[in-house]
Amino acid sequence: MAKIAFILLCHKDPDAIIEQADGLTATGDYVSIHFDASAPAAAFSHIEAGLRDNPNVVLVRRRVKCGWGEWSLVRATLNAVEAAVDAFPRATHFYMVSGDCRPIKSAEHAHSFLDARDVDYIESFDFFTSDWIKTGMKEDRLIYRHFVNERSNKRLFYNLLEVQRRLGLERSIPRDIDVMIGSQWWCLRRATVGKILDFLRSRRDVIRFFSTTWIPDETFFQTLVRHLVPRGEIDTRTLTFLMFTDYGMPATFYDDHYDLLLSQDFLFARKISPEASALKERLDALWNSGRTDFPIAGDGKRLFTFLTQRGRTGRRFATRFWEREATLGRDRELVVLICKKYHVAKRLAQALRDHQVIPAIDYLFDEEATEMPDLGGIESTLAKRHRHRRALLRMLFRQMGTDRLAICLDPANFDLLQDLHGDRATIRTLLIDCSFDDAYLEGHATRNGLIGDKTPRTTIERLLPTVAQDFRSETLAIREADLPGIHRISEGAETAANAAVLEATFDIDMQTAQSLAETRYLFED
Repeated sequence: MAKIAFILLCHKDPDAIIEQADGLTATGDYVSIHFDASAPAAAFSHIEAGLRDNPNVVLVRRRVKCGWGEWSLVRATLNAVEAAVDAFPRATHFYMVSGDCRPIKSAEHAHSFLDARDVDYIESFDFFTSDWIKTGMKEDRLIYRHFVNERSNKRLFYNLLEVQRRLGLERSIPRDIDVMIGSQWWCLRRATVGKILDFLRSRRDVIRFFSTTWIPDETFFQTLVRHLVPRGEIDTRTLTFLMFTDYGMPATFYDDHYDLLLSQDFLFARKISPEASALKERLDALWNSGRTDFPIAGDGKRLFTFLTQRGRTGRRFATRFWEREATLGRDRELVVLICKKYHVAKRLAQALRDHQVIPAIDYLFDEEATEMPDLGGIESTLAKRHRHRRALLRMLFRQMGTDRLAICLDPANFDLLQDLHGDRATIRTLLIDCSFDDAYLEGHATRNGLIGDKTPRTTIERLLPTVAQDFRSETLAIREADLPGIHRISEGAETAANAAVLEATFDIDMQTAQSLAETRYLFED
């Protein structure tokens, strides 16, 4: 049976560290704690006193002052690993965690998971050919020496880098080393840790090299594991669930994320908010629960992206200068049918065609498969349609031989609607308000990949109100934008009232408007 020695790097909140260590060791596992030497001595003494009677905890005595992106983080990790190897001879795996990490499975599940495969879990991708680094320095992290911290001495950091560039002071990577990169949150077998420590005793040149690289905690262990362990014994993934916002900052989890976290295919998660005391209590209890039934949905990243984008304003596709100068035509009229339920707007569009009121195109900016005439390729993909939207509409007017046209549009495309209302053509907007029951909301979330077959029911129930609010916010933004020519029909309105709106929107006689309003199954799902 696997026994885990957790390598815990931390720098604050002694009481939380004591609680975390006691929780992790309650099931027979171990913890090796490196407490940042920059922290007050009294804080370290408090941890020492609080864990003195716990035989499954060791405190690192050779403490290091740690700085983000520095070699000091690797040195602190190595000190904690060495302490764990000496103190816990029965430990089979060594798992990196921080004070912000918490288990999202039980210890029994974690032990069984590690027993199932004899591999190391560590992200390890080629430094130069992979796209793991999205922004910022790449080769410069390695080929130049970095002696100061970029965050605390930004000017000096970049001045030293520029001096090395001008003087051509590039250095070589150790010849037999292929540098790898990945997350610092790994889980390694005891044999692998032993190989690393033995290797470092004989290869001081490797330590000298990495000690002046930038952000070595993302390259040091990742490189050595790939150098010392057969490829078939490495699973290039982390067992810690973590996400980053589109600002490059780690996502933070709160009390209401419990069900979401449990349904992810990971053993731990970070970062747990310091204020999420209820979440921490529940996760610590889970670790000791012996539970083994964990339906895995794996939908965390999609859900987080969806939820954090709510309430944002901004343009998905910036307007090109030639688009701003173009126009659909002063004498043309475009009616935009806005509806979240695509089938409702499509039924009305078909009724417009059947009654020969106006040519109508379905969701051309939202659905790739929308039927359209051949426009020379500009219509072939959604990306092209958005990129050349006014040109596309001008071509549709010409191709269809009309000066009046209706299109369907998702209310999420508010930026496109605003752009169209800035045109010299006559633009009218028909908002089609529908009711949304839980079944429809759940179906929408499923179609968009927010939930899956194994998403816990509690997660779904918490998500649905957010989806419903999202729908309402999109329509409300249009209603409150003070755009000219806005009309509105509603599922809950009388047929006569909707007919009056349709009469004004399309400038048609009341009999035709009444027929449109009475379109069979118009609002039904």
